[in-house]
Amino acid sequence: HEDLTADYASIPEDLKKICVQFDAEVLRDVDENAFYERLSELRKTCGDRAVLRAIHVFEENKRAHAQKDALRADDIDTYLKLVKESGKSSWELLQNVIPKGSEDHQEMAVALALTERALKGEGACRVHGGGFAGTIQAYVPVYMTEEFKEAMEGYLGEGCCLFVKLKSRSRR
Repeated sequence: HEDLTADYASIPEDLKKICVQFDAEVLRDVDENAFYERLSELRKTCGDRAVLRAIHVFEENKRAHAQKDALRADDIDTYLKLVKESGKSSWELLQNVIPKGSEDHQEMAVALALTERALKGEGACRVHGGGFAGTIQAYVPVYMTEEFKEAMEGYLGEGCCLFVKLKSRSRR
């Protein structure tokens, strides 16, 4: 990851650009409605990437609460839907999947596409950690574990999967 330091650092730097416009230390202290009211100005002063990243954080904070509620309600379907939304937003808005200037080497993007293919519409996946050259968090139904592992190892090489088994409360 050491060659991606600038990519990782760009995320808080962009969010700080937005915060400064509202005299706030962190984005959670920025009123979301005020952010959208000043969107045109923010695009000019902070840039589109900073605006998109802020939109991701506003929505991600809401998703985190909804994920907690879904888990407490043992609503795995809603939880997985929110994981997918989070992953899509992370890729498109936070922009933490493809390092700057990586037209030829987009390993995380390829791995995400292959993970979605191997899941065949089941479970969920998303970039995990800081992104860029991080890991993928995939929720794989138990009945698909071996098929998923075989597919992923065929795509990315032996040992690319580490499995952690989770159980919902209703299935204990």
